[in-house]
Amino acid sequence: MASFSIPLTGLESDSTALNTIANDIANMNTTAFKSQTTNFADLFYQQVGSTGSGDLIQVGAGTKVASNETNFTAGTPNSTGVASDVALQGNGFFVVQSGSMQYLTRAGNFQTDSNGNLITTNGYSVMGYPVTNGVVNTSAPLTAINIPIGQVQAPQATSTMSMTANLDSASATGTQFPAQITVYDSLGQAHIGTVTYTKTGTNTWGYSVSLPAADYSTTGGNTVPAAITGTMTFNSNGTLATVAQGAGAAQTVGTAAGDISSIPLNLTPSTVGPPATTSALADGASGMTINWNLLSSSGTPNIGQVDASSALSATSQNGFTVGQYQSYAIGSDGTVSVTYSNGQTQDVGQLALANVANLQGLNLLGNSDYSTTQASGSASIGVSGTGGLGAMEGGSLEASNVNLSTELSNLIVAQQSYDANAKSVTTFDTITQDTINMVH
Repeated sequence: MASFSIPLTGLESDSTALNTIANDIANMNTTAFKSQTTNFADLFYQQVGSTGSGDLIQVGAGTKVASNETNFTAGTPNSTGVASDVALQGNGFFVVQSGSMQYLTRAGNFQTDSNGNLITTNGYSVMGYPVTNGVVNTSAPLTAINIPIGQVQAPQATSTMSMTANLDSASATGTQFPAQITVYDSLGQAHIGTVTYTKTGTNTWGYSVSLPAADYSTTGGNTVPAAITGTMTFNSNGTLATVAQGAGAAQTVGTAAGDISSIPLNLTPSTVGPPATTSALADGASGMTINWNLLSSSGTPNIGQVDASSALSATSQNGFTVGQYQSYAIGSDGTVSVTYSNGQTQDVGQLALANVANLQGLNLLGNSDYSTTQASGSASIGVSGTGGLGAMEGGSLEASNVNLSTELSNLIVAQQSYDANAKSVTTFDTITQDTINMVH
């Protein structure tokens, strides 16, 4: 009879709700877990008559589970200090891959394997964009993020340098001001370059650039190169106006056509005869060719002349010695940067993020992983801060968004509903027995 089937639908639906609540509570400490809510819907109705006014008299057949809705709001990020941990705040999912299959996850409790690959706790590769020529290439296909743990960074020879300095306009003619800068050769060996400024007249200074003679190889016909010289003039405001290289004509300092913005410094020794050596420097490195940048990034000269003591306030150059891997970090945009013992940082990749049009359509796989379905739509992949995708917090993990107070309240309601439906069953059983007894 229908009296039994109706409360049985309630018992079945309430059982699902209780299981959902129990699962939420069980996962309240699961990284990036998303709580769920079971929603009910009434079943079809049977018409048993109508009123005098024509209104239908209908009796329901019970209830069913209409949906299990997932709450995708972000959990609180908790700092862990572990470099491989990443908390995602805002929309999106990390992209992970096993074989040829890609999945989505919010759980950023990653780790590295023996090869330096960034992986999930169940061994899936964390996917991202590769680095091409030192720059993240977001147009390239996704690739597994790899950390060069234990690797050595090759040295980089200095190719550009700059000095920020003031030359004392009140100095007497013949006054010299030596300024030094550390530069690196092709083998990563440091050399102390000296730029000697000599006042030659009002608003006029000569410059001389050289490396120590001991830094050069004199075997095989090589000779120590002469210092590179030239002349600098300043206007009445102390701004660098012109530069003459060697005995050449003066050129206006600037960025317009015909202006000079840098001075080429060829610090390679000349060969006067055979047998020539293949190494130019004493340590076996090749010769050095450096561009001395005269302008800052804003286009103003780095060297000025005012009535104050000559001083070197800053130097910069782009070379470095060999470096040993030390650590890595994941930035708010997902960029993975490695730090080496030589003080250099190098980007090795950028974590990819993805999102779908219908979050409720995702297939829950366990292990905090999701897969796309026809209902969810295919995943659109990008980087943090684009397409509505959220930001990342390295060294942190996203907590579960389970609200224990709410879950316990829901548990009480579901329990009472279950008990009430069970009571309906026992009541209908009693009525059935009474009916049978009347027959007999």
